Amino acid sequence: MARQLISSGSTFEKEIGYSRAVVDGNWVFVSGTTGFDYTTMTISELVEDQADQCLKNIEEALQKSGATMKDVVRVMYILPDASDFEKCWPVLQKYFGKIRPAATMISAGLADPRMKIEIQVTALKQV
Repeated sequence: MARQLISSGSTFEKEIGYSRAVVDGNWVFVSGTTGFDYTTMTISELVEDQADQCLKNIEEALQKSGATMKDVVRVMYILPDASDFEKCWPVLQKYFGKIRPAATMISAGLADPRMKIEIQVTALKQV
């Protein structure tokens, strides 16, 4: 099976040179995804809203790859302010509460000061 590149249409992908997701066999690797609404290129000021939009963006990339959120096996959360993480828990529970993927949270700077969270996932499509 050939490698498949998935785009969200974000201007960042073209400008920087990456794909929203890469499918290799049954594996789907979704790039770090921020809370921008890619159709309007707007972003909420609230970390909880950004977390929700991140996961909507990820869900769309997974759907384009033939996977679903149920296929997520690993997730990484990156937040500039670690104290914001707990505010995201209800959103993360909504998407991952039953799936319970392996997870890591790190605190690190992001490319744009408006970004309060970035989420990266790896999924294994069920055959």
